[in-house]
Amino acid sequence: MPIEQRIISITDEALRRVLEVRAEEEDSAELALGLAVAGPRGRGWEYRLTLMPLADAAEDDAVGRYGELPVVIPHASIPLLQGAGLRADGEGLALDNPNRPPAEPWWPGDDAPLEARVSAVLDHEINPSIAGHGGFAQLAEVEGSDVYLSLGGGCQGCGMAQVTLRQGIEVALRHWCPEVGAVLDVTDHASGENPYY
Repeated sequence: MPIEQRIISITDEALRRVLEVRAEEEDSAELALGLAVAGPRGRGWEYRLTLMPLADAAEDDAVGRYGELPVVIPHASIPLLQGAGLRADGEGLALDNPNRPPAEPWWPGDDAPLEARVSAVLDHEINPSIAGHGGFAQLAEVEGSDVYLSLGGGCQGCGMAQVTLRQGIEVALRHWCPEVGAVLDVTDHASGENPYY
């Protein structure tokens, strides 16, 4: 018999949305919301939400009842979700979780200076990705919360450099360092000798 306990909180709006989706299933009365941590994703967790037969809950899983909705949390996810809250967010759902995965070994820590954190993200998240195109990104300067970058190798003079900067580098920097302000390119792209196209 699964453990009867509430691990998370669910807002009324989120509960209503889940019940609406569950009502569309043939065997809706027998279904529970399954909520599990799928693994780490950056500085947070990636989650898996499914509708599952309540009868499939394992003996050491936690089952919480929220009105008509049973919620099953697998045993391994219990400590990772303790105190989390499920809420409505736009058309979907969002999970606010105070628990974080262990820090990446390369991460200098949330309290490290912004320069150290930006450099770590460039070294461990960005440069391995753009190295396949012969490119790299270097931190030129941090002024307040604004980050100045210099792009080199295949990125210097490349027509896609601004796309890489905005959709790749900037997104990763904001994920790891949410307080980053403007991300500015100080590269002299006109002098690039071997741009990647």
